[in-house]
Amino acid sequence: MFNQRKNRSIAAILAFSGTLTISGLHKFYLGQPLWGLLYVLLSWTPIPKVASAIEGVWYLAQDEEAFDRHFNLGKSAIRNSHSPSNQVGAIAEALRELESLRQDGLISEYEFEQKRRQLLDHIS
Repeated sequence: MFNQRKNRSIAAILAFSGTLTISGLHKFYLGQPLWGLLYVLLSWTPIPKVASAIEGVWYLAQDEEAFDRHFNLGKSAIRNSHSPSNQVGAIAEALRELESLRQDGLISEYEFEQKRRQLLDHIS
């Protein structure tokens, strides 16, 4: 599931379902198991339910391109590139976005390194 393209609608549905059932399923779906585990561990508090609702709205508020940059490593932009320079440019932009997510604390060092390696694998 980690290497498959993530769907924005499914992520939003799973996030909203976390307000009624087990919170954090959307985090597991999006390849963020540590965050998912944290949501499950805090499920006795209202914090993960509120966070899930906010994230569900956030997923729906962004367009497909923004969602792909955050959760699909910019795969849609890379797939539509025809020349090698466009592909490298798209990967460089995705790496910058990934670095920004890491600096903002939205992804861990481990998640950053995994996704960075996946992006660099697309260049060859």
